Amino acid sequence: MFRAPMSEDQDELLRLYGQMQRIRRVEEECARAYAQGKIGGFLHLYIGQESVGVGAIAALRPDDYVIGTYRDHGLAMAKGMPARAVLAELFGKATGCSQGLGGSMHLFDAEHHMLGGYGIVGGHIPLAAGVAYASKYQGNGRVTLCFFGEGSVTIGSFHEALSLAALWKLPIVFICENNEYSMGTPLARSLSLEDVSQKALGYAMARDRFFARDVLEVKARIGEAVTRAREESEPTLVEVRTYRFRGHSMSDPGKYRTPEEIEAQKKLDPLQKARDALVAVLGEEKLAALDAEIEAETADAVKHAEEAPEPSPDILEPTTYVGEFAR
Repeated sequence: MFRAPMSEDQDELLRLYGQMQRIRRVEEECARAYAQGKIGGFLHLYIGQESVGVGAIAALRPDDYVIGTYRDHGLAMAKGMPARAVLAELFGKATGCSQGLGGSMHLFDAEHHMLGGYGIVGGHIPLAAGVAYASKYQGNGRVTLCFFGEGSVTIGSFHEALSLAALWKLPIVFICENNEYSMGTPLARSLSLEDVSQKALGYAMARDRFFARDVLEVKARIGEAVTRAREESEPTLVEVRTYRFRGHSMSDPGKYRTPEEIEAQKKLDPLQKARDALVAVLGEEKLAALDAEIEAETADAVKHAEEAPEPSPDILEPTTYVGEFAR
């Protein structure tokens, strides 16, 4: 059940609601643009899972690191990437975060310490451990958040990363966004142990497990793990149960789920729960004004992506060759 915000939480909940709503609207426009043929390749939407990324990243400092999977649009925006840069990248335009060369699955923003989305299931988890190792070696006090789905926990690289993180006491938080379906496979058919957090026990690692119904709770629970990483240089595995309202990707019609299941989950939507809680204390007018502002920002980002130039052939050489191979 979503808890009503205390007075000291209202401003923070309003800020986090704004982030979740921005992500939701951008993702909805991404779905529309994909259907219109304006976005190519694969497109994995974050709709329904916004409270995980927004709440978790809210517990970080600006200079902390985030690494995620191909479902990375929401993480990038929560870390500070503008909607214009996200949409332009998805449209393959020169003003995108990677000049249109990375696309949907590979959003990267060094300025905001968003170190990329990665397309290989589980392959990025050791990379995140390496980033955390660098932070410990340099003594810069930074924490790394590594996001992945429950489908990654059966991959060898997941276990290798956790083993080294525990052995070397790395400042990292591993966040399993368990949306109950590994692509189209139900949880019960893909994992012999439903409680993913128990995987931490094999590495003497701290763990936590909860449902992402309340974005403030997500921030608080992940905040405990972030504090442990920063102050004690100890890793944590956190399983956050969530739910995506769309298929695995835009090419997935999601026929393995019933309409009744999806509608039941929508009634638990953390975004709507946050809005309802804010309306109860701030009034509908204030929330409607914020929604209108976000709508205008989203429309501006779409217009920018549509009108931005295509990447120039001039970028091919410098983005392909380095060092002695570059002229």
